[in-house]
Amino acid sequence: MKIVVVSDSHFNDTVLTQIRERHLHEAKLFLHCGDSQLMSNHKSLEGYQVIRGNCDMDITLPNELVYDIDNKYKLFMTHGHLYDVKFSVHRLSYRAEEVGANIVCYGHSHFIASELVNNTLFLNPGSVVLPRNTREKTYIVLTLEEEVKVQFLEVSSGTCILQKHYSL
Repeated sequence: MKIVVVSDSHFNDTVLTQIRERHLHEAKLFLHCGDSQLMSNHKSLEGYQVIRGNCDMDITLPNELVYDIDNKYKLFMTHGHLYDVKFSVHRLSYRAEEVGANIVCYGHSHFIASELVNNTLFLNPGSVVLPRNTREKTYIVLTLEEEVKVQFLEVSSGTCILQKHYSL
């Protein structure tokens, strides 16, 4: 199963449509980890599961979502600002444990991250418009099979700039 994970698009609706159209035929799930700054019914968010970030004013958006995938993976999504992710994933790891997640997707820092902590995979796709620890504007394509494949793709070209594999 392929999942597209984006975050921190900050009003840029064009990039969300571009990414969705690029992966529409292969991805089963599109996740937005917050700070779209768009209303939940905005056309560019069509097809995305969206959570609320610290810059989002739409109070109808949830702060967290949890997905059970193929009875093997439990994915937890939050923006990260409520868990101080700019400093570490320590507080976020407690919440992941509470919900039983083995994959956590978050945003907020605009830093790409892929880190395995106590058999839980923490993923931050970076920002599709305002990257901080890389020049490239990025998002993730997550492939869940027997092994987990994480690909960080550059927004404009769709080129993979970093790939990692994990066993959970």
